[in-house]
Amino acid sequence: MNQGQCLCGTVRYEMDGPFLSMMNCHCSMCRKRHGAAFSTFVRAPLAGFRWVSGEDSIAQYLTPSGGSPGFCRVCSSITPILMNDIDSVLCPAGNLDGELGINPQAHIFTGSKASWYDITDSLAQHEEYPPEFSMSAVERPTVSPKPGVIQGSCLCGEVAFEIEGTPERLMYCHCSRCRRTCSAAHGANLFFNPEQFRWVRGESLVKTFKDPTARFFVVAFCEKCGSGAPRIDPEFKMAYVPAGSLDTDPGIKPLARIFVGSKASWVDITDTVPQFAQLPPRPAG
Repeated sequence: MNQGQCLCGTVRYEMDGPFLSMMNCHCSMCRKRHGAAFSTFVRAPLAGFRWVSGEDSIAQYLTPSGGSPGFCRVCSSITPILMNDIDSVLCPAGNLDGELGINPQAHIFTGSKASWYDITDSLAQHEEYPPEFSMSAVERPTVSPKPGVIQGSCLCGEVAFEIEGTPERLMYCHCSRCRRTCSAAHGANLFFNPEQFRWVRGESLVKTFKDPTARFFVVAFCEKCGSGAPRIDPEFKMAYVPAGSLDTDPGIKPLARIFVGSKASWVDITDTVPQFAQLPPRPAG
């Protein structure tokens, strides 16, 4: 049995194995929902799934494809998807505790992969759904690039923003809080000077959750669709942007993988991005 929960702990559930499959999805909808480079879902028999608490705290958003992903309305973590028609449950692996007894088997929707993320492992890759799914992809509207401007938005499109110039840095974070927040293998966060950032619309829809167990950890998200959203931190004079929310290329690659000492057991790092067990050392001087 595996236990799972959202970041704030309101929504909790249990799943009996064995898991039937595990996939990394790079579609633009998953990137926006999770705010990460990709999502990772495991599939298990529906009969072995049960809610422990917080089911009444799950909000739903109907996607253009007809799906209805759920998220915790308190902290925005993605919740399991019950698929009664195939007697299965799909659960975001980032919210599960302990050993899962399975590793990712393939990358799907690699034709929509983020420009800033490189796939370097030997797993099978499918540009859309694998052939055995017999399903057609749903295209999300693209955004016309603006010279010198990075654009981003949430999944429902009600929240949008722009950033002038180049980010200061992009980092992948493997800490347990980022995994639960993004419901993914790791977070992918961009850092900007606040003066570079501006809201285009929907700032009033952005909700925040401060993790009471951490000194600084705060999550921002669209209250309508649960997508990760930017956050301005006046204390540190920094704008934090989930890279998965971007609509256009930020023009940089990741600088580091941080907190790899806390990474999920089912994540194999095969790229050459510098790794740090916790935070990188501060520059001298």
